[in-house]
Amino acid sequence: MKSIKQFIYLVFAVMFSYSYAQQTPASPQKEAISIKGATAYIGNGNQIENSIIVFENGKITYVGTDQSQAKGKVINAEGKNVYPGFIAPNSTLGLVEVDAVRASDDERELGKMLPHVRSIIAYNTESKLVESMRPNGVLMGQITPRGGRISGTSSIVQFDAWNWEDAIIKENDAVHVNWPSGFSRSGNWYDADRRYEQNKDYQKEVDELKTYFKSASVYKETSQEIDLAKRAMQGVFDGNKNLFIHVNGEKEIRDVISFQKEINFNNLTIVGGYQAHQLADELKEAGISVLIQRVHSVPNFEDDDYDLPYKLPKILHEAGVLVALEGSGDMERQNSRNLPFYAGTAVAYGLDKNEALKMITLNTAKILGIDDQVGSLEVGKDATLFISEGDALEMRGNKLMKAFIQGRDISLESHQTELYKRYSEKYENE
Repeated sequence: MKSIKQFIYLVFAVMFSYSYAQQTPASPQKEAISIKGATAYIGNGNQIENSIIVFENGKITYVGTDQSQAKGKVINAEGKNVYPGFIAPNSTLGLVEVDAVRASDDERELGKMLPHVRSIIAYNTESKLVESMRPNGVLMGQITPRGGRISGTSSIVQFDAWNWEDAIIKENDAVHVNWPSGFSRSGNWYDADRRYEQNKDYQKEVDELKTYFKSASVYKETSQEIDLAKRAMQGVFDGNKNLFIHVNGEKEIRDVISFQKEINFNNLTIVGGYQAHQLADELKEAGISVLIQRVHSVPNFEDDDYDLPYKLPKILHEAGVLVALEGSGDMERQNSRNLPFYAGTAVAYGLDKNEALKMITLNTAKILGIDDQVGSLEVGKDATLFISEGDALEMRGNKLMKAFIQGRDISLESHQTELYKRYSEKYENE
């Protein structure tokens, strides 16, 4: 009986999820498009007043102030702002649709060392959550698996595609490792007397991870024996893949820095990095970049500054560390649309606005290894950008007028905007 009820719930969930069809992906760009008169926030720290931006065949061909460069269809954006598309790294968008429906949850696999698990083949371009990112200017993301000691391999996509093959910007860009934690919290989250307890197996777990990496580094494939997991690791050692290590504690981050020196690889990024500011100088010297945990968080410890999560981007930036913002955590897929507001909060706590913008555009692109394609409004890059009526890092100002992905004029409608319009009309008529 229980299984029958679960089946019925699943059927209704699927029927409801398809009652609002996703917007059809836009057609390829057919003519030149010029955006005229806007303030262009380039994404590299610069901005241009009364700008002209031209793009053809999905690529930017001119950015400047010479109005005579306009060609093709001209969009008058006077008084508006133009931004490069925002990028959401370390995201599970498209891997889970409804948390309570197990059949729609494909963010993790069983096992411990899973570098060969590729998130991209599970990515759902029809996801309603993915579609709802676009009205806030979040047009791209790094789709990342979860679970295990080595979760798997991520890929980077744009959010207007028929299928995952169409969506790819960079396939198999990075391997993701969950570093062991030196401490764990006892009890449930609602217990007032929860305490941190030392992980007695911490060093054993670190040694196990090191042994796996050393074994993978000397792996030689033969026709008689193929290890798919170790084959997937080879890109980390030859520089074709980045390594993303998810870690937060000061001791653990220090051990990651030592791990980098011992294994000797270059493309390393720390994800989370709650206490990264304690080791900012060491991170800069080692050339390790940081994807900072969700800015809209509360402090982890009683003796932390109340505003530490808000000002962490500024602290690390001023120390010379390459920083970008990510949004993993509770309800991370729904909250990914708040990415520009994480940057806006960092501005409110002292970070320069153009530097904050870089943390969700060009800095992110550099960390992901796609800065030759996206991340800034520069000639030769993809025309993935949008026009906002106001400041896109501020909730009231982030109101998109137009958005383009690789030059395609994409829809900004979603099931949420449809419901907004429906109920707006209802109350307007009463």
